Amino acid sequence: MLKRELGLTGAILTGLGSMIGTGIFVSLGIAAGIAGSWVLVALALAAGLALCNGLSSAQLAASHPLSGGTYEYGYRYLSPALGFTAGWMFLVAKSASAATAALGCMGYLLSVLPAVNLDDSAPVVGAIALIWLLTGVVILGVRRSSHVNLAILTVTFLSLLTFVIVAAQYAQRQAWVGLTLGWDPLRLPDVLQATALMFVAYSGYARITVLGEEVKAPQQTIPRAIGVTIGLVMLLYGAVTVVALAGVGPTALGQAAHQQAAPLEVLVTSFGVPWVRPFIAMGAISAMVGILLNLILGLSRMVLAMARRGDLPAVLAQISLEGSRPTAAILTVSLGICLLVLLGNVKTTWSFSAFSVLIYYAITNWAALQLPEGDRQFPRWLAIVGLVGCGGLTVWVEPVVWCSGSGLIVIGLAWHYWRRKGNAA
Repeated sequence: MLKRELGLTGAILTGLGSMIGTGIFVSLGIAAGIAGSWVLVALALAAGLALCNGLSSAQLAASHPLSGGTYEYGYRYLSPALGFTAGWMFLVAKSASAATAALGCMGYLLSVLPAVNLDDSAPVVGAIALIWLLTGVVILGVRRSSHVNLAILTVTFLSLLTFVIVAAQYAQRQAWVGLTLGWDPLRLPDVLQATALMFVAYSGYARITVLGEEVKAPQQTIPRAIGVTIGLVMLLYGAVTVVALAGVGPTALGQAAHQQAAPLEVLVTSFGVPWVRPFIAMGAISAMVGILLNLILGLSRMVLAMARRGDLPAVLAQISLEGSRPTAAILTVSLGICLLVLLGNVKTTWSFSAFSVLIYYAITNWAALQLPEGDRQFPRWLAIVGLVGCGGLTVWVEPVVWCSGSGLIVIGLAWHYWRRKGNAA
């Protein structure tokens, strides 16, 4: 068993560090390019769905506080196949998110460096170097990782607060023209696709449940930490989205995401305040470093949980003598993220993450519906809304991503069947 070293503050910081980053600095621009001004609606829908899922996750984690999150809940309340699917999709989704964070971080960093002749492979090479640097931090243990996370979050919050203030002043001069909404029924598929993409930006609170084995007093700490985390992120994402749209409009925001993996940094060039650009870039870099740090941390704990049950090789279940880190799992996770970074495209990796995380949370809500009444903390209808919402949004992910994601589920289940058959022999 891993040591319980995370209190309420540490759990909240882990959730915030896992949510404030790629979603607001990168995927907001992608979603705005798809849904236009209706990205605000997509953001609200994603927030509502995240709240339903968060409450389902919280009550499951309170009743079953082990590393692995929905992987463990699926095994306990549903079936081994569904439990495995949850764990497999978590690995796929969060590895893709980690690759997106690494590439996005390099996009912001290269955008503020002095003009130099860099090869096209520079973002990929830089992203891989960053992954291994943070792998070293995670190997030091969850407590030290939490301290690094606090420093990163401080820089990120100050950067986003500066963006909101400067962008609001610019939007005021522009008479808030970018917030005009004109209803067009033909845009509904675009809104739903943008909702699926933005939902991933809220899904970082799962890291709190995946680290359940390392949380002190989990029955009280986990639900509180999830609630506080989602509430704070809702406010922050809403403020940034409103001022960004009001200042430059959705078209410019979407184009900025296509120009490079650094849309907010591109936008601030039109505000007429030169010093803001490097400050926003610095905040974005720190945010995505924090996201990547927390993803490596959470992914390694999922690998640990799956290896314990025999769904992954037993060597990945090894824990250091002092019980603070699963080194083999951490190294394996980092290698997998590096392979995804080689794709080199943030939209592809983020869309892939969206499909996988929706499947993961659909299983979370399904498991929550099976909770005994004595363990239930919230009404059943919240889990029903979460299940239907997650299942429905998978339809609106790009067809190529949907097909490849479904193929990965089949491959994973085939592996699961082979492992269980081999273990039973």
